[in-house]
Amino acid sequence: MDRLRRSATIAVAALAMLLLVPAAAQAQQTDYVALGDSYSSGSGAGPYTDAACQRSNKAHPALLAADLGAELTFVACGGATTGDVLANQVQALDAGTDLVTIGIGGNDIGWTDAVIACITPFRNCTPVIEESERQATQELPAKLDAVYAEIAERAPDAEVYVTGYPRLFAARNTCDALGTISIAEQVRMNQGADLLSAVIEAAAEEHGFTYVDVRDEFTGHEICSRSPWLHGFTLLDVPYHPNAAGHAAGYYPALLAAL
Repeated sequence: MDRLRRSATIAVAALAMLLLVPAAAQAQQTDYVALGDSYSSGSGAGPYTDAACQRSNKAHPALLAADLGAELTFVACGGATTGDVLANQVQALDAGTDLVTIGIGGNDIGWTDAVIACITPFRNCTPVIEESERQATQELPAKLDAVYAEIAERAPDAEVYVTGYPRLFAARNTCDALGTISIAEQVRMNQGADLLSAVIEAAAEEHGFTYVDVRDEFTGHEICSRSPWLHGFTLLDVPYHPNAAGHAAGYYPALLAAL
């Protein structure tokens, strides 16, 4: 009889543990902080919950948080540099942060200046691209290192995913900006984007962070493709940034695959 009671008690205890585990798991909500620049905030995806930083609920951090049921602290901001991340964004991190995504670096190398130079009629944009590449290889690694080290210090237990940038142009025709950017210039811009991706990937890996490359996802959906996931030159939206489809079908699946 005692043996039966002991067996019954063990069975009841085991059943109670099985019933309690899902409830406990649900109680532990993921604390997710999204850092970065306009490619992370959702500039170009609209509409914006924060007009100054152009944060959008259609941006990949918001999509990912909704899928994970995570508590999102969304501090990525359009126009941000690595210095801005250190001054205004990393304060959102703490020891309880579970997940971090960050996309940063393009504004540190004057990439917007290179794009503007290439769409300006009768201007050779190669020197401006070369200057961006020089900054990417000679100056950006130390800036990224400072940001990544701060993330690791403030959120030591977090999983950190570093998102890259897509190539902008299909480089098959001159549909963008009324034909002011040639196919050769598009190719040269894409080469610069590849260099930037390589620099960011190397810096992320040095800190043990996961690099999320989105170039494959955006292949076939660049500016001047049949189904672009990026805005070209436009006065109606944020030019040269991913649209809502670029976040939903480009960045978001790449992040999910990495996770």
